[in-house]
Amino acid sequence: MNQFSFLLLLFIVSCTNQKSISIPENFSENKIPKLYSDEWYILNNSNDDYLVKNENGKLVVEKTKYRNSSKLNILGGNLIGENGGEWGGKLSFKSNDNSLPVKKIKSGNIVQIFKFQKKIFFIEGLAHLSTSEGELYELNPKDFSYKKLIDFEDAPEAVTTYKDKIFIASHQNFYEIENFKKTKIFEKEFWGSLYPNSIAVFDEENIFLGMRSGIVKINLNTKKIEFFREK
Repeated sequence: MNQFSFLLLLFIVSCTNQKSISIPENFSENKIPKLYSDEWYILNNSNDDYLVKNENGKLVVEKTKYRNSSKLNILGGNLIGENGGEWGGKLSFKSNDNSLPVKKIKSGNIVQIFKFQKKIFFIEGLAHLSTSEGELYELNPKDFSYKKLIDFEDAPEAVTTYKDKIFIASHQNFYEIENFKKTKIFEKEFWGSLYPNSIAVFDEENIFLGMRSGIVKINLNTKKIEFFREK
């Protein structure tokens, strides 16, 4: 086999190994608007919010409503997170049998509670007026103590885990966390104030964000962003 044939074979194998994630037929690609442009304000004023999910390797997109609470089942009960925006929120524990009073663990706007690497974490975030910030905490479920691991200079809004990484879509940015070290992949993107609500990861070339007015596809390898709206 000559060198040209070998390179051609590698190219074919590479293309074959790439996943092709189908965008729902009722969505089409749209031009990405500039932040705060007239086109962007149309998106911001929309009443349509979309949730993305990875269901058995298929991208599922559903209309959704804004949620201001999160819950995680643990031994003996549930962790409950509340996010009231400018009015505050809290993280609490409620026992399954209601034999104990609800225990308030921490004040703060709780974006999401999740398990990762057999431990429990929670994210706080607040975007209001000139404030946009957040934190990642680790929680000890035995005594409900917690410790801060990472600060964010932009309010986290959607969180998911994939293999050994945590992905966070914030008010305007996108972060990758590996070994609890934060990397900002995208900054001041058009989804500012379009409120990302969900992340669906298939691989690092197929990451989807659900938000107001549509969905976004992110390719971490090429740093390409695509925007899709319902037809």
